[in-house]
Amino acid sequence: MAKIKANLVDVIQREIYAAEVNFENGIIQSILPIKETVSGYLLPGFVDAHVHIESSLLVPSEFARMAVMHGTVSTVSDPHEIANVLGVQGVEYMIENGKKTPFKFFFGAPSCVPATVFETAGDNVTVADIEKLLQRDEVLYLAEMMNYPGVVFDDQLVHQKIKAAHKANKPVDGHAPGLRGEQLRKYFAAGISTDHECFTLDEAEEKLALGMHVLIREGSAARNFEALIPALKTHPNQIMFCSDDKHPDSLLVGHINKLCSRAIALGYDLFDVLQAACFNPVKHYKLPVGLLQHNAPADFIFVDDLVHFNVKQTFINGKLVFDEGKVLIDSVNVEAVNKFNILPLKVEDFAYTPKELEYVIVCEDGQLVTKKLVFKKADISTQIDILKIAVVNRYAKAKVATAYIKNIGLKQGAIASSVAHDSHNIIVVGVDDESICKAVNLLVENTGGLSAVSSNESYVLPLPIAGLMSNCDAWEVADRYTQIDHFSKQVLGSTLNAPFMSLSFMALLVIPDIKLSDKGLFDGNSFNFLKVV
Repeated sequence: MAKIKANLVDVIQREIYAAEVNFENGIIQSILPIKETVSGYLLPGFVDAHVHIESSLLVPSEFARMAVMHGTVSTVSDPHEIANVLGVQGVEYMIENGKKTPFKFFFGAPSCVPATVFETAGDNVTVADIEKLLQRDEVLYLAEMMNYPGVVFDDQLVHQKIKAAHKANKPVDGHAPGLRGEQLRKYFAAGISTDHECFTLDEAEEKLALGMHVLIREGSAARNFEALIPALKTHPNQIMFCSDDKHPDSLLVGHINKLCSRAIALGYDLFDVLQAACFNPVKHYKLPVGLLQHNAPADFIFVDDLVHFNVKQTFINGKLVFDEGKVLIDSVNVEAVNKFNILPLKVEDFAYTPKELEYVIVCEDGQLVTKKLVFKKADISTQIDILKIAVVNRYAKAKVATAYIKNIGLKQGAIASSVAHDSHNIIVVGVDDESICKAVNLLVENTGGLSAVSSNESYVLPLPIAGLMSNCDAWEVADRYTQIDHFSKQVLGSTLNAPFMSLSFMALLVIPDIKLSDKGLFDGNSFNFLKVV
């Protein structure tokens, strides 16, 4: 029998006391209060309540190796990124890879694949597929219902998916940015229990008042912690922490532990903070994750203080997986699966003559929402940071969709990505067609990835797994991502905090106000293509 002595933080009873924890065969056998002076603190392991593992550019087994450094023991993972490329095969790929590592991955059945009918995806997930996935032990919920118009306006296919989850007695995740009033009430009444897309406190409070759980998100691009954290004080039973989308360089630095530290620094109650980071997701999703209780799974962490949450050790099912700076999880062999069916493009494929009046996407750093402005043809110029943006169908030969975007900040060259939510076609932005074409063709050559080019330099990070994830070691991916990110900022001039993450969301049609699909400019408010000005 293994044992550990420290100050135990009981999140359920909301007390701290010196204790000896004994565990064997993955289960806590006893928790004994002791009258000794001990150092450090034992906490339940952290849970990321909503994350797309694919956005880390890592397969689950490599994501786990980084996450345990920060005390994360489990994720509530939505695999709809890979499902948009490979369908159910992609979901099964994530589940099977996750099983190869001592980490608690739990997945949702993707509810919106394809996300809309206004874009080209690589596959689809049917109601029958969802019903079958929900029977699996690893699939604990219906993943985010992004088609909120379908819910509100009684799309029968959408409601069949929701009913399938209710029949399986599994919760339904929401995704309804900016939805308020009567439409929100109808959305909630359909049986949708969470939302991670709030970007104002007023919106969060309205959803909380209805009884929804609000997830405070702090990812690489979308950062809503500062705006939403006051809700923790008023609704501690309904708040969870999540990252949603996190690139490997930021995952290397921290995870849910950083949100705990920031909340404590702002004066929030320790037990409310840990309730959001550990307890609430376990209870809401019925996760088989331990909460430092007798007869529960031995999933816990050892930290040196309750301010910075510097993790010294992480245990999952009683197994030590991180110890004093050393990750004790080995890499596993990874098979590449993909769907990439286009040939190299030509510069003239990106030619576009602007109309007398043009809609321009206005990118907001740190947000997924965009703004919509109209510019005269004569005023469109790289001198005022209006650049060409294009989306290339990667599943079949088709006409390139082009438009204009502001606030990317490039002064030269182009950046491109095959991570382009949610259908994951190639998205590219640049100052000239030659650079744009060069960046895209680097991705065609590598069957997916991230690329950045100038007139005399080029970087590419290949992502051979669905055009979304690398088959390399997590630290190598983080290093290569850091290089290309640095190049896009310091050499090309992007002013965004996370240029590639922000770019990937410029094709996400379900987030207002205006986005670009492979079929054209789209209005996320009216949920239809934009008409000519």
